[in-house]
Amino acid sequence: MDLIFVVLVVTVLAVAIFDFTNGFHDAADMVATAIASRAMTPTTAILIVTIFTFIAPFLAGLTVADTIGNFVDVGGIPILEAQSIVLAGIVSAITYNLVTWKYGLPSSSSNSLIGGLVGAGLYGIGNHSINWGIIALSNGELDGVMKIVAGLFISPIAGLVIGFLLMKFFMKLFSRLTIRNRKFFIWSQYLSISWLGFSHGANDAQKGMGIIAMILFASGYTSSFSVPTWVIVLCASSITLGTMFGGWSIIKTLGFGIIKVKLLHSFTDQIGSAFINSIATSIGAPTSTTQVVTATLIGIGGAEKPKHVKWKVASSIVSNWFTNIPISMALGAFYCMLFVAIFS
Repeated sequence: MDLIFVVLVVTVLAVAIFDFTNGFHDAADMVATAIASRAMTPTTAILIVTIFTFIAPFLAGLTVADTIGNFVDVGGIPILEAQSIVLAGIVSAITYNLVTWKYGLPSSSSNSLIGGLVGAGLYGIGNHSINWGIIALSNGELDGVMKIVAGLFISPIAGLVIGFLLMKFFMKLFSRLTIRNRKFFIWSQYLSISWLGFSHGANDAQKGMGIIAMILFASGYTSSFSVPTWVIVLCASSITLGTMFGGWSIIKTLGFGIIKVKLLHSFTDQIGSAFINSIATSIGAPTSTTQVVTATLIGIGGAEKPKHVKWKVASSIVSNWFTNIPISMALGAFYCMLFVAIFS
């Protein structure tokens, strides 16, 4: 069997595994507050986000896939070398996801993927292979790495601000949480968690689609960068399966480790996070659902009673975000060196 085809199949399977671990991580983030606030049972919460995570990739377009699939240029080099770069980026992201899941850390699958691809691209081809987006930025446009950075780093800041402002607003609106208000927050979460699940599937599933489209084009199996229907089905199914098996250790960290989550906190976190994800997806900017949900929850806690926020846990989560990309870049370079040696 042709080695190029074998590596292509392995890479596609690796993307499916990455999407599974992505869904595994993010399911925990999405349902943690609903479970911790006792708004719904774990089974119900996971079922809702699973359904809407699966539906979203078929309805959301391909703006994020285009961004992810085009920021590392693997054209014009030997096919096996191009495949090695893409495969290395994926495997580094899977590695980081599994390690952080093991220790219950809400890490960013998106940061892991981007870091892995950049590290592999820099090692395999060099700096010129990366579309840093600097020229586009000078023209007032977002493109390449700059658009990715905008999505991944601005979105948590936006989450912090949105969480803080929404919580202040709801605290004034519902100064006394009556029985009627409690029922409202319980039932409204069926809508807010559905929106959060949809926004997650719309943004995160497209990352895997962009990578597969990239490797298909680099391998000569498509004449241009495009996302076939079977790729959408594969990525939607993989991330949905991961969502079904959400990581309980991460649920404990996010749902119980930052603040004592109540109904108002949970509802506010879900709509704030879903809003940010949806805005980012509309402009093709990738986000990390993990970072957005966590930052929004920290903002909510800070708006209500800052001293009740477990800042030590929150700071350990945030510090993990800053080490995520450098470690993933190193892993991407290492795996690229390994795969180039194996396939050459």
